[in-house]
Amino acid sequence: MASRLIRVVPAVVLALLIFALVRLFRGSRSPAFEATTTEPVAWPELPPLPGFAGEAPEEPPAAPIGWVLPDPDGTCPPDHPVKAKILSGIYHVSGGTFYQRTRPDRCYVDATAAEADGLRPARR
Repeated sequence: MASRLIRVVPAVVLALLIFALVRLFRGSRSPAFEATTTEPVAWPELPPLPGFAGEAPEEPPAAPIGWVLPDPDGTCPPDHPVKAKILSGIYHVSGGTFYQRTRPDRCYVDATAAEADGLRPARR
C-alpha cells in the first residue's frame, strides 16, 4: 500500500502543478494583449556609421595561417607534413610511430605552428 502511495503522490502533485500553471496563464491576458496587430512595423532610418560613408572598409592584410585541411584521402599536402588531431590535442611528425596511421583533422607547416595552436607532440 505504501509503495503504491509513493508512486501516486508525485504524479498527482505534478498534475496539480500543471493545472495551476495553465489556469494562471490563461487568465493573465490583458486587453492590450488581445488588441495587438499583426501588421509589419517599418524600421526607423539609421544614420550611417562614422567612417563608412558608403565605401567598403579597408581590409587588413591576410595573416598567413599555419595549417590547412587534409586532402580527401586523409593525407597531408607535402608543404604541410605535420598531422594533428584536434580532440586529443596531439600532433604527429613524419617518422613518428603513429604518423602513417593517423588520419589528421589539420595539417601544419611545422611543429612550431602546431604548438602555437595549443597542441602537444606525440609521445612516440
